[in-house]
Amino acid sequence: MADNDNPARTFFGTELRRMREAGGLTGKELADALGCTPQWISTMEAGRKISEQSALDLDTFFRTDGHFHRLWKLAGDIELTSALPPGFPEYAQREKKASTVRIFCGLLINGLFQTNGYATAIMGAIEGPRTADLVSKRMERQAIISGDNPPRVWLVIDEFVLRRVIGSPAIMHEQFGVLLEASHRPNTMVQIVPTSAGYHTGLEGSFTILGFDDEPDIAYTESAGEGQLIERAARVKDKVVRWDLLRGHALSVDETRVVIKAAMEGP
Repeated sequence: MADNDNPARTFFGTELRRMREAGGLTGKELADALGCTPQWISTMEAGRKISEQSALDLDTFFRTDGHFHRLWKLAGDIELTSALPPGFPEYAQREKKASTVRIFCGLLINGLFQTNGYATAIMGAIEGPRTADLVSKRMERQAIISGDNPPRVWLVIDEFVLRRVIGSPAIMHEQFGVLLEASHRPNTMVQIVPTSAGYHTGLEGSFTILGFDDEPDIAYTESAGEGQLIERAARVKDKVVRWDLLRGHALSVDETRVVIKAAMEGP
């Protein structure tokens, strides 16, 4: 997101300028009162950058009862949303209402099952300073499958995903432990498509199918940072067929646990 594309940050700057001028203050006078530079005041008023500490200082100085801090938080939420693949924010909202979740992972462990370390290693290579906030949001999202009244979840993973070291061997070891633990939950089934299966339909890309009690299934796919929410019945049906074919190649739950335990022990 470009510096001037965030409407909340732009509004923050507009409000700051309005209140400064209403108070009869120059940029330098306000900067002296806040203990910053006039250039920083100009930067904030232009909507280019803002900081939490400045938001708190402005609320104290103008006695605005948290107005600037709320705008700062909103601007941060907008930036986090912009970092997500198109289609994912809407998918995440629908995911909360699903009664069944069928997931195929062809490249990486799905976010619902990632450890903090695994997620950080992935996002840190892409998102830089936003990594911590994005990882925190991902960990919060996992409450969907571990909280009260969770959906039924089927997680099918290509074996190559287990062989790809993300972050470090220690991070992978922890990740394997999470997968094993998940496989013992009453609402979760974890299966692996072994490398011996050769070509299978999942090699064309990872996808998720959400099922609901009172509305049609939907699907979601993601590749190279681009996400797509699929609602058209014929296209969702195609994903269901692919899913059924994948399950035909998958190992049993017990066999899958053996493979994961072997991966934990290393080569």
